[in-house]
Amino acid sequence: MSSLRYDLHIHSCLSPCGEEEMTPNNIIGMAQILELDAIAVADHNTAKNLPAVMALGQASGVLVIPAIEVTTAEEVHVLSLFPDLPSALEMDRILYEALPPVMNRPDIFGRQLWMDEEDTVLGETDKLLINATSLSIEKVFQQVRALGGVPIPAHIDKNAYSVLSNLGFIPPELEAVTVEVKRPPFAGADGYRVITDSDAHALETLAEHDAGELEVAEATVAAVLDALR
Repeated sequence: MSSLRYDLHIHSCLSPCGEEEMTPNNIIGMAQILELDAIAVADHNTAKNLPAVMALGQASGVLVIPAIEVTTAEEVHVLSLFPDLPSALEMDRILYEALPPVMNRPDIFGRQLWMDEEDTVLGETDKLLINATSLSIEKVFQQVRALGGVPIPAHIDKNAYSVLSNLGFIPPELEAVTVEVKRPPFAGADGYRVITDSDAHALETLAEHDAGELEVAEATVAAVLDALR
């Protein structure tokens, strides 16, 4: 067994609410400074910065779990972890089609930048990524699992964009095993495996978060997903 120091909910500069300092290199560099063993970059409804982050993580010895923070039709955030990059990019394609045709306003919401391994800007996503998709929470759970991933109700103790704040309960038909809590302990998480993450949109927030520890069979993406299932 291995114990991994983790932060599985970090936003890059691709999320419009993420600071432009949240580049692939800066995220991996901060993870090294904080001695994190495993991280997940989970941008809103997109995976386009994952190729750069994962390549940098592999080169630096930081385990990067492919992830997306999905916004359901009910405006519930679901932290979605995937077994590999292709499955995350397939979910990216599905989500882009499910987003409404509302274009980003960088002057209001911030730029949506995707980058290469040298933090060179490759492009900007045009649709506003923080909008709700047309996919129900049940459909999101089904789709993530169909791709071999693990869907996790995100920050369930927050009063916005959480399954408890928006639906009032965790639907049993989701068969959720793990939930994310911003500030444990939280009574609403009783009976579930609980993880806590920074949900960082800035390097300072990432640095101030107290990393959790996860017991896994080995330090691999597959083992992390198995532990959270």
